[in-house]
Amino acid sequence: MTLDYVELGGTCASDDSVSCDCSSDCGGSCSESAPRGCDCSETPEAGADDHCLAPVELKAAPSTSGKPGKTPRPKRPDFVSTTNACKLCTPLGAMLAFRGVEGAVPFLHGSQGCATYMRRYVISHYREPMDIASSSLGEKQAVYGGGPNLKKGILNVMKKYDPVLVGVATTCLTETIGDDVGGYLREFRNEFGDLDLPEIVHVHTPSYNGTHMEGWNAAVRALVDQLAKDKVEPHGKVALLPGFVSPADLRHLRDLITDFGSDAVILPDLSDPLDGPALEDYTPLPEGGTPLADIRALSGAAGVIECGRSLAMTPTGSTGPATAGRVLHERFGLSLHGVGLPIGLRETDALVAALEAVTGKPLPRKHELERGRFVDAPVDGHKYVSGKRAVVYGEADLVIGLVSLLTEIGVHTVLAATGTRGAHLAEGIAAVTEGLLPETPMVIEGADFEEIADTAEGLSPDLLVGNSKGYRYARQWNIPLVRAGFPIHDRFGGHRLLHVGYAGAQALMDRIVNAVIEKTQSDSPVGYCYL
Repeated sequence: MTLDYVELGGTCASDDSVSCDCSSDCGGSCSESAPRGCDCSETPEAGADDHCLAPVELKAAPSTSGKPGKTPRPKRPDFVSTTNACKLCTPLGAMLAFRGVEGAVPFLHGSQGCATYMRRYVISHYREPMDIASSSLGEKQAVYGGGPNLKKGILNVMKKYDPVLVGVATTCLTETIGDDVGGYLREFRNEFGDLDLPEIVHVHTPSYNGTHMEGWNAAVRALVDQLAKDKVEPHGKVALLPGFVSPADLRHLRDLITDFGSDAVILPDLSDPLDGPALEDYTPLPEGGTPLADIRALSGAAGVIECGRSLAMTPTGSTGPATAGRVLHERFGLSLHGVGLPIGLRETDALVAALEAVTGKPLPRKHELERGRFVDAPVDGHKYVSGKRAVVYGEADLVIGLVSLLTEIGVHTVLAATGTRGAHLAEGIAAVTEGLLPETPMVIEGADFEEIADTAEGLSPDLLVGNSKGYRYARQWNIPLVRAGFPIHDRFGGHRLLHVGYAGAQALMDRIVNAVIEKTQSDSPVGYCYL
């Protein structure tokens, strides 16, 4: 089959087309030679040699081989790009996880722009400095490989920070060109083995294959897999893999385990590195984080608690156990307790049951009272929020936890959405709402905010619950936005919001009820100051 160019009638072949202004022949790269005002809906994409041709359609011509000509394949539908993504890039999650290790420097193997973007994004939420090293690849390295830059970058990090660990994450660029990061790091250890080298953990995190949560989970798994290799004597600590929660959440979880009479190894621990005190003197690396020795000794833990319903449903991949908790369970035989993110009454009860099993002790009276106060709160607040309709979005495990809490206080979630694909969100939502809602919430995975908004408009929501990226829709629909999770760029103290535990459930409910009351108060023509 051959294809002929055929001039079209109508405006495509009119004299209104813009001529090529380049000084050379039209075989150059002029991009302004296409016609304006074309009414043709079948305009083909121009190739490098077609820039000065009038728009044409393709028509099958008789085959010179004597066989009948074939009709060209129909044009594929136009691709619709993501609009205001409900996710962040994969290596950003890995950088945050590595920041949660004491004395660690996160290191991006890619272009400088990636590190700059991530630092700015993280700082805007946490209000703390966030150093991210970079191998700073350019055009040359994109062609010949980034190995030399990676090695030189690690040496520079060693000189400037003297880290105990360097967490290396790949980016779109280095994954696309096929850099063998593991091979480069083996070469680095051989070439510079006479130096006092830090531990180096690496993880594959191309942004085109996942979200920040998949980067976070992959980095946590890599830390356990590459550092916790040897069996040690039992030390009785509780190994907690909390998921991506706020510094306030991490402090609360540590206090909870301490109140059970046990020490905790929390991995990662961002509570001090990204919410630290003011210091008189500059320190290259912030204090806090999970000590490297504790990660190496995880095999001696009394048990492992891994938070996240989506993690619990993640299938085992070709590279071995899918999560950090399963690595510890399968490698050392540690008891593994998979629970949801402990938001709300029932999900926190599940965490408490796991702690009681690991420690052999009952729930301390302090937290029993917190539970009782939260159970009492819906009795007082149901008249304000009962039957309200909510749209919830964010990371899958956070969404499941928030929906569980909303269901418990009488709010009906009509739409639950996440930017992650394959997160088992529908199964998780069904588990926490079964028998408690008049209808199962609509669930969307791999969503962007354009899709969330288009779907939610027909569901008449009364409030949004999620990060600050949903504000424009709350403003457009004139409904409250209850901020939770990451990122929160338009409010102060987002990293100090408490979500987990009975105290976190109480704090969240208070904010939800008050947001509804404030909306009613603001909409009143006369206002009121007494409820």
